Amino acid sequence: MQPVSVVTGRACPIDANDVDTDQIIPKQYLKRVERTGFGPFAFAEWRYLDDGSPNPEFEMNKPEHAGAPIMVAGRNFGCGSSREHAPWALEDAGFTAIIAPSFADIFRNNCGQVGIVAVQLDESVVRRLFDLIATDPSTEITVDLEQQRVTAPGAGDVPAVDVPFDIHPHTRYCLLNGLDAIGLTLQHGDAIDAYESARDRWRPRIPVA
Repeated sequence: MQPVSVVTGRACPIDANDVDTDQIIPKQYLKRVERTGFGPFAFAEWRYLDDGSPNPEFEMNKPEHAGAPIMVAGRNFGCGSSREHAPWALEDAGFTAIIAPSFADIFRNNCGQVGIVAVQLDESVVRRLFDLIATDPSTEITVDLEQQRVTAPGAGDVPAVDVPFDIHPHTRYCLLNGLDAIGLTLQHGDAIDAYESARDRWRPRIPVA
């Protein structure tokens, strides 16, 4: 997993509440055994028409939002089943930060394990971000994990955003240092090796018949 400190860029708005993990990555795409390659299937049932062509009305397919590293979403984002494939799909689709008024707890924790900063802000601030994007889709939002702030310039009659956000210190540490559960464990490699060596030294030897 790559370290994340500051994410700056355009944002893709998903202005809907209670977007569940089955909508983020439909169940028929969960058969893959790799952790990568889920990006093309993110929001597949919204993103593509029945003939498989891109739905031009869906935000991720609009030129002004294509390739955005930040998603702005509604309340209770990532609810439903606890499938890890949902943040895998969003990370593979290019998102490094998601801003919403609230997240499902398991989804938020899974985001931290794949290098996505899940930023919870007051609903009025998230609505202002939606308004900024609607007024000027080229607006760049900055998610500063080191300073724990979200900023964005004003556009038209919509005022600028400059607000702090909270994040669990352990999640922040892992994101800043690019550590998933395996990477965090490997930081203690020397201690693990020493323990294994000591255990082998005292392990009873079973005779081979």
